[in-house]
This record gives sequence, structure tokens and C-alpha cells, in this order.
Amino acid sequence: MSLEIIFEDDYIICINKPNNVLVHHAFLSRNVGDEDSLLQLIEKEIGIKVYPIHRLDRKTSGLILLAKEKEHVSKFQELFTTKQIQKTYFGVVRGFSPETKTIDSPVKGRDANVHKEALTYLRTLANITLDIPVKPYDSSRYSLVEFLPQTGRMHQLRVHSNKISHPLIGDAKYGDKNHDTMFAENFGWKNLFLHAGKLEFIHPFSSEKMILKGTFPKDWIEMFEEFKWKNPLL
Repeated sequence: MSLEIIFEDDYIICINKPNNVLVHHAFLSRNVGDEDSLLQLIEKEIGIKVYPIHRLDRKTSGLILLAKEKEHVSKFQELFTTKQIQKTYFGVVRGFSPETKTIDSPVKGRDANVHKEALTYLRTLANITLDIPVKPYDSSRYSLVEFLPQTGRMHQLRVHSNKISHPLIGDAKYGDKNHDTMFAENFGWKNLFLHAGKLEFIHPFSSEKMILKGTFPKDWIEMFEEFKWKNPLL
């Protein structure tokens, strides 16, 4: 695997993480086998030890910021806690999602017994109806959506999509298996269609305005072509 570096300076490195790569091997991570984590891959390929600044699900692709020195982590994490960083995600969901939607359902945190406040802004970018039956209907409908999460709860976007009855395609935990199977059988697309596409913030050390964009994985590029949808990062 060859890692795609989006940005690098003396303080951070921004990687475009592929689907199904764990950021680091946590004690509770299940079914990881002998696969290298992102931190291990960076150490092997680039030869540096780095420290994650924020989280990105194993199944989610896209941008992740990592600090080159442990002492720099908190300065960047502060951007997230004080809402000075704008994260833009893109997803493909079942059905025709609303043009715009504010989703504020509480989401269970890492402690599964406690629900925490969560806020996501959703905007629909494109729709399609396919003449491919998916039970119980004789056709299937999908939407390309943009998510602007205002909080950073675990699985927030996956839970929020499901909450409004428009689950993400390829989400084995919160999604719709019939639609996931259709995507795999008809197009060969099996990954979770959730991509962390853009990060915007003021660099806490250089004061530079940063707009980082992470190119879409192969499945997405094929889908844009197949569905005649415009790539929202272009």
C-alpha cells in the first residue's frame, strides 16, 4: 500500500486514509488480525513516528491529521474542541435524502451506556433512480450527500444517516444489507461510502489558512462516472 500524503510540514502530516485501515491498534480493536495500522504504515513507508490528532473510523476513507511531535497534538486538538476546524464529509445514502437537514439526535459515545449531544448538517448534492430492483421495490434510489459534523461523536454520521432513514451504503452495522448487496453484485463496490473529503482551519503555528482536500477512492470515481454525478471536490 502506498500512502497518499496531502500535506506535510514541520508539525503535521495529513494522510488520505484508505478504507478498512485502522488508525492505530487499540486494545479493544477486534478482527484486525495482522494488518498494519496507519501509524505502522507511516513508520514503514515514511520512516517517522506520528501521533493522531483526531479519529477516523476504520471503514471510513479520507483525511486524517497526525502530529510529528507528541507535544504538538494538544494545540491541533484544540481546533476541534473549540470548533475552529470545519470537517466536510461526503456520503452515499439510500433513498432521496432531504435537500437540507439538521440532525441533532444524541449518539452513544465510547461508553455505550451514555448518549451524548451530537449535531450534523446535511445537504443533498445529487440523486439517482436505478432500474435495479431491491426488495421490496422494483427500482432503487440513492443520494450523494455532504455532511458538516459540528460534533465528533463515535460513528456520528453513520448513526445520524440511519436515524433519518437514509443509511449509508456499505455500512454493515447501521445500513441496509439489501442495498449493500446490490452495490456489490452489480458494480463490485463493497466499501463504506463515507469519505472525509475536506478540512479547513488556521494552522496554529504558521497562522496559514489551510484548505486540505482528499481525493476520492476508486469506488467513488467509478460511481461518479456510472451515475453521472459531479465530483464535489473538483
